[in-house]
Amino acid sequence: MIMQAEEKKIYPPEDYLDFEVHSDIRHEYINGEIIPMTGGTPEHNEIASILNAALRMSLKGQPYSIFVADQRLWIPDRNIYTYPDVMVAPRPLQRQQGRTDTITNPVMIAEVLSKSTKNYDRDEKFSAYRTISTFQEYLLIDQYKLHVEQYSKVDSHKWIFNEYNDPESSISLLSIPFEIRLADLYESVEFEF
Repeated sequence: MIMQAEEKKIYPPEDYLDFEVHSDIRHEYINGEIIPMTGGTPEHNEIASILNAALRMSLKGQPYSIFVADQRLWIPDRNIYTYPDVMVAPRPLQRQQGRTDTITNPVMIAEVLSKSTKNYDRDEKFSAYRTISTFQEYLLIDQYKLHVEQYSKVDSHKWIFNEYNDPESSISLLSIPFEIRLADLYESVEFEF
């Protein structure tokens, strides 16, 4: 017997948004495909929580909004709806036309890498994020060891790369006034061996 590959069902964005608003779990939308998002590990959530708290303290009183995991982002040039782990957007927020629950103007995005998404986060997702005119900084944070990759936009098509492994090194963002020691970002995180 020959097994047939299951054909992917393609949905228009309107169907995805209607489905997503009524769903108990989050889904990404990539070119018509609706993809369920898996839950994170305690380490993943701890890192995102620490980064969120540090950003809130650093940006207090400044014209930025900070979002963790549940804020939908629309990337129109790639036909993608996604939920970055941590996202900073300047105020006033730019929202997708006709939507109150979807933003379009992040300046900084951080993704906490998992084994199943790290390649996608580094390649296709980063490529999609770069189509957003306001996007200027990307952090890829390893949840399994002390390691952060930072990409900072310095010109219209030029990005610089910094890598952090030393617990005493400080990550300084160019897009917003923020700095954090690597050891502080990973405070209380217990790595699995």
